[in-house]
Amino acid sequence: MTPAESFLDCSAALLDRVRAQLPAIQQTADLFAKTILARQMVHVFGSGHSRILVEEMWPRYGSFPGFNPIVELSLTFHNLVVGANGQRQAMFLENVSGLASRILRNFDLKAGDSALVVSSSGCNVVPVEMSEEFQRRGVKVVALISKDHAEASTSRHPAGKKLQDFADIILDTGAPIGDAMVKIEGLETPVAPGSTIGGCLIVNAVKAEVAQRLTQAGQPPKVLTAGVLVGAQKATEIFEAAYDEHARRIAPYYQGLGA
Repeated sequence: MTPAESFLDCSAALLDRVRAQLPAIQQTADLFAKTILARQMVHVFGSGHSRILVEEMWPRYGSFPGFNPIVELSLTFHNLVVGANGQRQAMFLENVSGLASRILRNFDLKAGDSALVVSSSGCNVVPVEMSEEFQRRGVKVVALISKDHAEASTSRHPAGKKLQDFADIILDTGAPIGDAMVKIEGLETPVAPGSTIGGCLIVNAVKAEVAQRLTQAGQPPKVLTAGVLVGAQKATEIFEAAYDEHARRIAPYYQGLGA
């Protein structure tokens, strides 16, 4: 079997791991749809490469307003690798206690809000404290972790807590310990991570379920759609309307700050 075939087989197995979680996916969709139908926001946070799944949820083609993507560049700006804004700084900041509360100081969270916090290891300080702070402020939290990897990892949280300790619902990407899935003969450590694949499967399964619930409730979402499907003018109209709706939804989260 070639390395590519091995990776594809491992990826296919992730689909089965996600499918086994359909009850939790449905529960998550119920929670998120309830929040969006109440004209409130589902806050989505991830540090490091978990940022990918935040942006997968919104905004991109096939997604819709109702989600607040919280992406801190200091924790996620990886393309320079070294030097100013390099990876060493991002990995250091990811374990600075107190940063999560400073991030959420920018939002006037509401009763009835919900949140999705993504962390493959579930052990870095900022995402753990983010979930802790969300719950402290009355926001229900869905944690998206790589369960096997998280359970085998050592928490860097001051009290030894992990992301799953501050979650109302736990979803699992299905990725293995260490994330990488392919072993190469003569190479000491595996390559080709799986958490992004499993995570993308989960967030889009949730997204599809939420869209159905909103539509059945008489509030069909404004889905960002390609012009090749609906024509350039219609696609532009949808994009503008969706962005305007996002602005209206997020505005109240700034208005009450410091009051």
